[in-house]
Amino acid sequence: MDQPKKDVIRATDAEAIRLAATLIRSARFGALAVIEPSTGAPLASRVGVATDIDGTPLILVSALSAHTGAILAEPRCSLLVGEPGKGDPLAHPRITLVCRAQPLERGSSAHARAERRYLNRNPKAKLYAELGDFSIFRLEPERASLNGGFGKAYLLDRADLITEGPIVDELAASEQSALDHMNADHLDAIAVYAHHFARVEGDGWTMTGFDADGMDLASGDTVCRIYFPQPLKTARDLRPVLVDMAKAGRAPATQG
Repeated sequence: MDQPKKDVIRATDAEAIRLAATLIRSARFGALAVIEPSTGAPLASRVGVATDIDGTPLILVSALSAHTGAILAEPRCSLLVGEPGKGDPLAHPRITLVCRAQPLERGSSAHARAERRYLNRNPKAKLYAELGDFSIFRLEPERASLNGGFGKAYLLDRADLITEGPIVDELAASEQSALDHMNADHLDAIAVYAHHFARVEGDGWTMTGFDADGMDLASGDTVCRIYFPQPLKTARDLRPVLVDMAKAGRAPATQG
C-alpha cells in the first residue's frame, strides 16, 4: 500500500511569524510577479522595497515599467523577498507574499507617509521619486508562504503579517520627529543598538523607521532589524523603551 504523504507544512508559531517579519522589514528589494495584461502570462521583475508602519510592503515604480501597467490592469501579484547568503541559495530563508497592489494618490496622507517611509529606507530613490511617472503602491498581503530553509515551510495569513490598531496612526504622527532626533543627537545609542542587539559590525548606523514591534537601522546599503523587548502599546512607550535598551546595551561594556 502507498504510504500517506507527509505534511511538509509546519504549524505557524511565534518563531515563524518573527522570521517572516524580519525578512519583510529587512528587504531593500524583491522579485515582483505580475500577470501580463496582453498575454495572461506571468512576468517577474526586481523592485525596490520598503514597508509601511503596519508592515505592508511598499514599492516605488515607473509608469514606463511593464510591471506597473500589469498591476494597474490586474492588482493580483506576489512579492518574493529574502536575500541569499553564502553557499546554497535554497538553504536561506525567503518568503513569498500573495498581494493586491493598491496605488496611492499623490497629495494624500497615505502617499505622504508611504513616500517618507520608502525614502528613509531607500534614500537614493529621492533622485526620481518626484518624477511624474513614478507612483507608490501598497502591496496588501492576503497570505504568505515562508520557507525558513530546508524542511521549514509555513503558511501565514494576513493577521500574522500586519499590525493593526491605534498604535499604527500614533506612530505615524510622531515617527519622523523621533527619527530626526535620534539621528541628530543619539548616534552613540544607535551604534549600541546595532552592535549589541543586532550583533552587526561597522559604523555609520542610523535609524530609518519605527513600528510597534521594533526599529530598522541602516549603514550605507546594509540594513538590520531590531525588536523591542515587548511590542509598543502606545507611541508614548517608544522613548522609555529606547532609553532602557541603550542602558542594557551599554551595561556589558560598563561591567567589563
